[in-house]
Amino acid sequence: MGGNEQKYINEAFKTNWIAPLGPNVDAFEKEIANYIGANGAVAVSSGTAAIHLALSLLDVKKGDKVFCSSLTFVASANPILYQGAEPVFIDSEPDSWNMSPQALETALRDACYEGELPKAVIVVNLYGQSAKIDELITICNQYDVPMIEDAAESLGSTYKGKASGTFGKFGIYSFNGNKIISTSGGGMLVSNDTVALNKARFLATQARDPAPHYEHSEIGFNYRMSNILAGIGIAQLQILEQRVKARRLIFERYYHKLAHIPGIYFMTELGNTCSNRWLTTFTIDEKEAGISAKLLLDSMAEENIEARPVWKPLHMQPLFKEVRYYSHNEIQNVSEQLFKTGICLPSGSNMKVEEQMRVIDCVQNTLKLKV
Repeated sequence: MGGNEQKYINEAFKTNWIAPLGPNVDAFEKEIANYIGANGAVAVSSGTAAIHLALSLLDVKKGDKVFCSSLTFVASANPILYQGAEPVFIDSEPDSWNMSPQALETALRDACYEGELPKAVIVVNLYGQSAKIDELITICNQYDVPMIEDAAESLGSTYKGKASGTFGKFGIYSFNGNKIISTSGGGMLVSNDTVALNKARFLATQARDPAPHYEHSEIGFNYRMSNILAGIGIAQLQILEQRVKARRLIFERYYHKLAHIPGIYFMTELGNTCSNRWLTTFTIDEKEAGISAKLLLDSMAEENIEARPVWKPLHMQPLFKEVRYYSHNEIQNVSEQLFKTGICLPSGSNMKVEEQMRVIDCVQNTLKLKV
C-alpha cells in the first residue's frame, strides 16, 4: 500500500458507502479514464469480469469463435468458455513475446476461407510489454474483427506515446493483489464507446431494467466494484508512476548484473514503447549457460527465492487440449520455447536492494557452479 488508502476507506465508512457503487467508484473510473486518455471506464470485480463483459458486449455466444493469445494466464480465455464460445489460440513472436501478427494473419485467413471469422481477438500485453499493436490492429481491421486489449499486466506502459489498453474496441486492467497497483481484487473495462460502457454498467449490476420493482429482461452479472476497494484504487493510482519507476529500476539492476552472462536473454522492450516491467523475465539457453531453466529455478527455491517459469501456453493446458492453435510459423513455436526456457524473477515494487542482490548472487553462483 502507498499510505494514503486509509483516507478513502475511512471516508467510505464515514459516509456509509460500503456496498458496491458509491462516490469512490465514480471517482476511480474517472481518474483511470483521464490517466489513460479514454472516454470512459467501468470499475468491476476483476480483470476476468472485464473481459467477460467485453465479450458480452460484442455478442459472443455459443458456437462463436474468439482468437486469443496462447502465452497468458488462463483468465484471458476462461470468459470465452463462459459465453459458450470456442477459443482459438495464437502463438507469440520472439520480439515482444506477445501475439504473433504472422500467426494471427494465417488464422484469420483460414477463418475467412472457412466462413467462420471470430467475434473478437484478445491480445495480451505480457509482463507489461505491449504487443505489436499497429500490425495486429491492421490485420484485425482488414477482416473487420474487433480487438480486446488485455492490459491486465501493463497499466502504466505506453505504445508510441499512448497508454497501453486503449487501442482495441475494449481494454481491460486488473487490480489483483499481484498487479502493479492493487485494490485487493478488482478490474476495469475501458473504451471510447461510452454507449457500450453504459451497457456494461447495466450488465454488471445484474441487468436490472429501469422500473420501481426488480425487472430483468436479460442475463446480468454481479460484477461491480465495492466503494471501499475503489477508494484503495484511487490512492494506488496516485503512486502508479512511482511503481513504474521502481519496477524499471529493478529490471535495470537485474540487467546490469546478469545480461552479460552467456545464455541469459532478457525480455526486450520494443522500440517506441515503455514497459512498466511488471515482472523482470529472461530466457536461458541451456547450451550456452550450461544449465536449464528448471535447474536454475530449483536452485533459487533451495535459497527460499520464489521465481517461476513464464506462463504455460494455454494450448498446452489440459482444459484446452482439443483447441485449435496457430504457431508463429512452420518451424517456430515461440510460446512453447519461452515456457521451456523462461524465468520470472522476484520483482515487487517494494523490493530492497539487498533482497534483489540475494537473487542476483544466487543466479550468478548457480551458473558458476554449473559451467
